[in-house]
Amino acid sequence: MTIVLVGPTASGKSALALALAERLTAAGRPAEIVNGDSMLVYRGMDIGTAKPTAAELAVVPHHLVDIYDIDKTATVAEFQGLARAVIDDCRARSVLPIVVGGSALYLRAIVDDFRFPGTDPELRAELEAELERHGPEPLHRRLAEIDPPAAELIEPRNGRRVVRALEVIALTGEPYQAALPDHVAALPDVRLIGLDVDRETLNRRIADRVHAMWRQGFVEEVRQLAGRGLRDGVTASRALGYRQVLAYLDGEIDEQRAMTDTITATRRFARRQDGWFRRDPRIRWLPYDAAELVPRALTVAAVEA
Repeated sequence: MTIVLVGPTASGKSALALALAERLTAAGRPAEIVNGDSMLVYRGMDIGTAKPTAAELAVVPHHLVDIYDIDKTATVAEFQGLARAVIDDCRARSVLPIVVGGSALYLRAIVDDFRFPGTDPELRAELEAELERHGPEPLHRRLAEIDPPAAELIEPRNGRRVVRALEVIALTGEPYQAALPDHVAALPDVRLIGLDVDRETLNRRIADRVHAMWRQGFVEEVRQLAGRGLRDGVTASRALGYRQVLAYLDGEIDEQRAMTDTITATRRFARRQDGWFRRDPRIRWLPYDAAELVPRALTVAAVEA
């Protein structure tokens, strides 16, 4: 069996994953956590990604956390292979893997029969040159014209994924959304659990998290990462919060604006996350604040604890 915990950012997924793993392990059913988030893979990106603390990482084994330097360009296809290998290893050791994350594309690539269309180096180079000249927004507007569902799926400033969507559409002659699989699991015996948070509460939790990030030294974290090449990282530099603080450090906006923009962008992203996950009929939704959340999650997963 594999448990997969999903939901928007700041909904409490990581805390639930840790509680489940501790409860199961204490009951003689060893469990380990598999990261399914696209940004926790980067070393040094700790505060802004709400990465589990060193103490939390020591309590329960976590996989696929801090595996890349910040200048590494991560791909969904590569992550899929790594995650499935970790899950296979857990099962071979009679360990229950608990996959947790808010990156819908990464999670679906792990769980579902998800295969990646090929690439055309010449076409890719043309699109990337256009991205370099004009930025991601014009390309995203083009994507919205020819494939609105794909444009809804992809963050407008995520130029890399916009380019990939346009490339797939050009190569296949079909909407990018058509290249995504139906909700058919490639892994056996998967139990998907989502944390349900009302919009007002989630907005408040996101604002609280961002304010806490600033108190914990987020600006200094980004400053140090910038000195280690964060701006050169195609994927890492676009992470929520990091790109806003980079804009502040570059003198484009003031610090208060960086914080406000981070809150706004995170709330917008959370709405998209929730929309993505709601389309999956397999997910069993639980109230994030249920008094018996851990037992209820174990019941939904049908695991003895």
